[in-house]
Amino acid sequence: MSQISLEDCTEENPSLLIVDDDTVFCSVLAKAMTKRGFQVVCAHSIEDALGLCESATTEYAIVDLKLSNESGLVLVEKLKALDPGTRIVMLTGYASIATAIEAIKLGATHYLAKPVDADEIMAAFERTSGDSDMSISANPLSVGRLEWEYIQRILSENDNNVSVTARILNMHRRTLQRKLAKRPVRQ
Repeated sequence: MSQISLEDCTEENPSLLIVDDDTVFCSVLAKAMTKRGFQVVCAHSIEDALGLCESATTEYAIVDLKLSNESGLVLVEKLKALDPGTRIVMLTGYASIATAIEAIKLGATHYLAKPVDADEIMAAFERTSGDSDMSISANPLSVGRLEWEYIQRILSENDNNVSVTARILNMHRRTLQRKLAKRPVRQ
């Protein structure tokens, strides 16, 4: 993929910033989004992304929640501060209600759990409002999923500090780290 800058983008080809530390996923997604008419630039850290946005803001952004040891939520907030009109879709392999709420509060347009394809991302960019006709699930969350959601909420409330969260949950820090390293329980 050729390297372009955000300044090279035109109205016919809107700018799209993809920020994900998984270089293979980033490359595949960049190719798919280029086919859909975007001028795509990729970054693999918050620092790289902000460096790309110094000279020109982006119209669209796809941001991964977990960027190595950084939180993509920080980048969502900074991108919105640079340009409130930027449409941001947050992607994550570690979906939780707490992080979804925070992403939306900070300015993300939509929040999608991986695996996700380019068509789902395009649909998320096009959504400008909520859907009051969305069906309510007849099945309540499992105990495992409720535990995951509760841990994520407490972790979020404590700025992702594992030690403080473990103390609040009355849990050994290593036990909490093991639980956090696992994928969330499916609904």
